[in-house]
Amino acid sequence: MVNRNLSAVIPAAGIGKRVGATIPKQYLPLLNKTIIEHSLAPFLAHPAITRVIVSLAENDQWFSELPVAKHPKIETVVGGTERVDSVLAALNMINDDDYVLVHDAARPCIRLSDINKLINEVEIKQQGAILASQVRDTMKRSDTNNAITKTVERDNLWHALTPQMFINKQLINAINESSQAEKITDEASALEMSGLPVSIVEGRSDNLKVTREEDLKLAAFYLAQGE
Repeated sequence: MVNRNLSAVIPAAGIGKRVGATIPKQYLPLLNKTIIEHSLAPFLAHPAITRVIVSLAENDQWFSELPVAKHPKIETVVGGTERVDSVLAALNMINDDDYVLVHDAARPCIRLSDINKLINEVEIKQQGAILASQVRDTMKRSDTNNAITKTVERDNLWHALTPQMFINKQLINAINESSQAEKITDEASALEMSGLPVSIVEGRSDNLKVTREEDLKLAAFYLAQGE
């Protein structure tokens, strides 16, 4: 049982042009639903999550047409030009002492089991935590001409995933205190800049983010496998 109120935040104000579609990637079809509907489903189904706040572009014309928009847990807010702005707009709707899970709108393969692992970690340690998967490939660093400059040691190297979970006030303060907002590519980085500890919870590697057209087929395959 979660000892604080728990909300989920889904920043969905981005355009996501890398997929090459004429609509934002979160609204692309995936197994008879949209990507964002799959991304929202586990949070809406979780009994401990009472609110799911979706940050939308001011001119969004798609979300309100989805059946999920009428779900009683769903709330919406106008997001900003950057991801961090959209996240902050939603965080400001949540009580300071509540827990918050922040999840990418374009990660449709998140499983309830991983959400539960993350919640348990934060409950035990009372500090922020993220889902992540271990790096298994050999990693190379290049220069601006794509010439290899270094092989990066992969021990203790992780792919950061979402959701990421924090006490809301800590996350808001970390974002507001950061003078490098443009470098906040995920929520954990804001806490890192503030010197606050964040734990890693190993998550499933199939929790992919749809960024390219080929990711859609892979996401469909993973979703078809079920929990």
